Amino acid sequence: MKKTLPYRPAAAIMLLNAENKVFVAQRIDNAADAWQMPQGGLDPGEDPQAGALRELEEETGIAAHLVEILGRAPGELLYDLPPELTGKIWGGKYRGQAQHWFVARFLGADADINIETAEPEFRAWKWVDAGELVDLIVPFKRDLYAQVVAAFAHHLDG
Repeated sequence: MKKTLPYRPAAAIMLLNAENKVFVAQRIDNAADAWQMPQGGLDPGEDPQAGALRELEEETGIAAHLVEILGRAPGELLYDLPPELTGKIWGGKYRGQAQHWFVARFLGADADINIETAEPEFRAWKWVDAGELVDLIVPFKRDLYAQVVAAFAHHLDG
């Protein structure tokens, strides 16, 4: 049944600070020591870049004017949920996500980041080297994160 389910349309941002460190946050609903970059589902008809910026603000309090989009990954990047989560997440309607990824420069200060939003999704955040990302994420998203790092490698060198 899982293979017949569609992918959930989504958007995500690799946010870089002035030192080219990447923003990651720890989900509030997961006891594991797993981190992720800001991401979420797209509303019907929503432009992916607008959706990525909306998700960023909803999850981190970072307003769009504090972000400069540097690039976009070619095509959608996919991940599948593990079997034990397929029927539980998103009402069992999706097998995973088809994400539009953007890389952006954070133009603000750390004080502009506020994960204590109206509907908090994260319990902690930090800046990390891009080389650490794959090891920080839940195992079923590691291939996806490796693709994201590869897609934006030229933005990570300095």
